[in-house]
Amino acid sequence: MEELTVWLETIEPELMNVTRLFSLPDEVWAQRRFTWEAREEAGDYVCVFHDGAARAENRVPIPTDADDRLRALHRKRAARRLCKQTLYDLCRKVTGIHPPWGSLTGVRPTHLIWEALASGLTLPEAEAQVRERFDVTREKAALLGEVARVQLGMLPPGDEWADAYIGIPFCTTRCAYCSFSSGEVGDGRLVEPYLDALMREMEDTSRLLAETGKRLRAVYVGGGTPTALSETQLKRLLERMMTLFPGAMEYTVEAGRPDTITPGKLQAIREAGVGRISINPQTMNDRTLQVIGRAHTARQVLDAYALAREAGIRHINMDVIAGLPGEGLDDFARTMDAARQLRPESLTVHTLAIKRSSRMHLENAPLPDGETAAAMVRLGRETALALGLEAYYLYRQKHMAGNQENVGHALPGHACLYNVDMMEETTHILAMGAGGISKRVYPEEGHIGRAPNVANIELYIRRVAEMAARKRALFLGEGAE
Repeated sequence: MEELTVWLETIEPELMNVTRLFSLPDEVWAQRRFTWEAREEAGDYVCVFHDGAARAENRVPIPTDADDRLRALHRKRAARRLCKQTLYDLCRKVTGIHPPWGSLTGVRPTHLIWEALASGLTLPEAEAQVRERFDVTREKAALLGEVARVQLGMLPPGDEWADAYIGIPFCTTRCAYCSFSSGEVGDGRLVEPYLDALMREMEDTSRLLAETGKRLRAVYVGGGTPTALSETQLKRLLERMMTLFPGAMEYTVEAGRPDTITPGKLQAIREAGVGRISINPQTMNDRTLQVIGRAHTARQVLDAYALAREAGIRHINMDVIAGLPGEGLDDFARTMDAARQLRPESLTVHTLAIKRSSRMHLENAPLPDGETAAAMVRLGRETALALGLEAYYLYRQKHMAGNQENVGHALPGHACLYNVDMMEETTHILAMGAGGISKRVYPEEGHIGRAPNVANIELYIRRVAEMAARKRALFLGEGAE
């Protein structure tokens, strides 16, 4: 009983996430609208929530793993899930609202499908369990099932594999919704020193990869906007990347801003052997592009796609965002019409999530309501299906419009390994560059070790040797304190 109390002492932030699903203000906790108790009884954990006259009670068996550490981990998880589910049941009863993802507040709902499959259930049975246990709608549970089916057909991850991430934290302008560690290119004074430092870290990481004996699975150049570099700088980076990290099954370069794409940069990408790029309009409405701080037009998106096709790029991903400020369903439909016209090999439909560090949060931008955002997401799904694309990865974030999700779709055989590895957290990640986070997966323990790089560009340049040492400590134990 004592350990149960200790585990649940810090659960209030998670409970607040539950009440937000029902649009209840955080003040309900200061006002003590909800009271609750948890106890052990006859081999079960029991949780009760009260709201005046309303009441909800649930129980789950207490996990009894033989291993002490796993038993503690599984008991803690069971207790937290129980309390969140019980609060959810009470809020459903009081408000009458049915959130599309039910009681789920976590980032990666696909993990629940994998847990169910690992317990011996079939995929249809796993979908049904998620629907029943977490009150997920049939539509969202089927989406999870599709993602799992596609991933089951991909090369499985394992301890012998690692991905490499190379970060270019520069953009031509900063999007109003952005919370990433990136800066504007500006006068360019930091770009060359940054690349010099990055290549030193790349060299050390290449040696580390060899020393660990891991096989290279995917290499991803992200940002920021890697194509914000000059043609000469991008060519230099990609040539060095292919020398240090040859033989990966997949190479991706983010070319997110269409106004940064030139024939010379596309030639450098093609000559390096990169097979996949992203051109991300986010919206095909010029008025919205201005509002969110994108310094390009919808016409430039079409031109960039044409250039990429002429350069022989075989796999183009397109990112769009549902729920952008000032947009209605008709605006999003224009973006989807453009997607049908361009026919990308993969389409990622994001739902706008306002982060506290974004300019849009600070400016309190007017956003579509939840029903409109949900209709946009459905239209994105319909567009993907019309293009013959399958959902292959999915994740959620806090403060998403309409309590929706982000979904990557791709043609059969075109699912991005790196995206799956990142979202499912099943593969070691060697991250290079400012703001990158290296990850070491301990599958038997259900644990992930992390080695973050500093996000500030100038600090990264000065301390790049320390960033390389952090990865060594994570993967080899060298210099660990």
